[in-house]
Amino acid sequence: MEQQENELDRERFSCWICVDPLKDPVTTVCGHSYCKSCINTHWDKEEERGSYSCPQCRQTFTPRPVLGKNTMLADLLEELKKTGLQAAPADHCYAGPVDVACDVCTGKKRNALKSCLVCLASYCEKHLQPHLQSAPLKKRKLLEPSEKLQENICSRHNEVMEMFCRTDQQCICYLCSVDEHKDDDTVSAAAERTERQRELGLRRQTIQQRVQDTEKDVKLLHQEEEAVNGSADKAVEDSEEIFTELIRLLEKRSSDVKQQIRSQQETEVSRVRELQERLEQEITELQRKDHELKQLSDTEDQHQFLYNYPSLSPLSGSTHSSSIRIRPLRDFEAVTATVSQVRGRLQRILSETETEILQIVSQVDVLLRQPEPETRADFLKYSQEITLDPHTVNKYLLLSHGNRNVACVRDGQSYSDHPDRFTYWPQVLSRESLTGRCYWEVEVNGGLAKVHVAVAYKNISRAGNSVDCGFGWNDKSWSLYCYTGNSYDFSYNSINTTVSGPRPSRVGVYLDHSAGVLSFYSVSDTMTLLHRVQTTFTQPLYAGVRVYGYGTTAEFCKLK
Repeated sequence: MEQQENELDRERFSCWICVDPLKDPVTTVCGHSYCKSCINTHWDKEEERGSYSCPQCRQTFTPRPVLGKNTMLADLLEELKKTGLQAAPADHCYAGPVDVACDVCTGKKRNALKSCLVCLASYCEKHLQPHLQSAPLKKRKLLEPSEKLQENICSRHNEVMEMFCRTDQQCICYLCSVDEHKDDDTVSAAAERTERQRELGLRRQTIQQRVQDTEKDVKLLHQEEEAVNGSADKAVEDSEEIFTELIRLLEKRSSDVKQQIRSQQETEVSRVRELQERLEQEITELQRKDHELKQLSDTEDQHQFLYNYPSLSPLSGSTHSSSIRIRPLRDFEAVTATVSQVRGRLQRILSETETEILQIVSQVDVLLRQPEPETRADFLKYSQEITLDPHTVNKYLLLSHGNRNVACVRDGQSYSDHPDRFTYWPQVLSRESLTGRCYWEVEVNGGLAKVHVAVAYKNISRAGNSVDCGFGWNDKSWSLYCYTGNSYDFSYNSINTTVSGPRPSRVGVYLDHSAGVLSFYSVSDTMTLLHRVQTTFTQPLYAGVRVYGYGTTAEFCKLK
């Protein structure tokens, strides 16, 4: 008990700055007490700033306060010294089994505050002072306390390893860089650290963005769960009201329908919750990975950083759609409508409605479609070879390369008349009709100033200069107009939407016909989304281009 009281006295009557029992105690305006020399030294360092702060509560004072001795506290300290108060540092200042100890301390060693790469030694706050005050020692590289300082020294030349060999992926000293590594790709360890730090930053950005996207998806799934439950509950309520009117003849059927709806409701809610749980798990894993990368990113020891960097586990691909798409929920309403019709045909169709209602309920599908591809490799799984139809090509366009390349020419070609040919607009359509999930790319040469990348229904008008024939100027075609600069015009039914993005020489087009998705991408080392359409396609589509300007070409690329 006496020892505990002693420790309490030490803590209560210790200077917050030096952690030793107060010497010549003074008290600031805010009520905190310090050694007179400690607080004056602290305020001397703040002299240039013009304001002075309390190290403990951070309250600022202007001008510098005049400090007077706290006589009562000084007398109390003198009295406590006689009863056993020791001017010794608290136990937490001493190095424990897992701490880095000061190499200069004798007896019980204190915790090291910094390590010196030149001295190959670690110092506590007291013994570090020469490195902070002496001009020659100030130039030495200090880092967080480390017991592995020797690993920063070249075993061959006994020099600090301040270089990095990218060829052999190892830290080396300067002498190594001009000796056995003279023909290798070498840079300073600091430069390599900067590059790897940048890579870590990009990876963290990717993780953080995926966390945000996943959190949005989890929120959307939660809302959809409520919508499924609400719609199902309403369908049950309406069905029960109708079946009540049918009294005894419909009692059994009412129970069956209720069971069918609840069963499908449970199935859909289970699917939503399962995906929600997976996404929440992925959030947790991504946050754990982000913490791991941050720890490595914050490592000050360059050797340890570069030593541990290759052991990082690769970032796994996302297992979910970046944007959960939900099928409009109408199927439970169809149950109510169907049950209402039963009342007039009860005796005759009672057995038939059981199968009919079951089929309608089972069509409830909250999660609309498979995730849209994210990487170019994913898109290429749906690559579609496109060849252009000579019967559709305008006379001022010339096909080549197996009818995959189209060029705008100065002189009109002598093509035969054909009902499918565009007579005025310099356009051409593909031979292939497009349904399901398809992806293709169009390479443009001669500039992007006058090229429309489009899709259209087969029944688009062909003859004359009417807008009914031009891609994007009617309700039968969708067109992305690429022109000079980093902006584009997307057109549908004569409505233009300006979109921005990098100016590519290659445009990728992704079509999910059944889901009503049409997306245009700028294709380079990465896939950059330019514009996405969400609609309902009522017919098969055909790929097309409109090319203006003599010498401009567009080619449908071979992707397999």
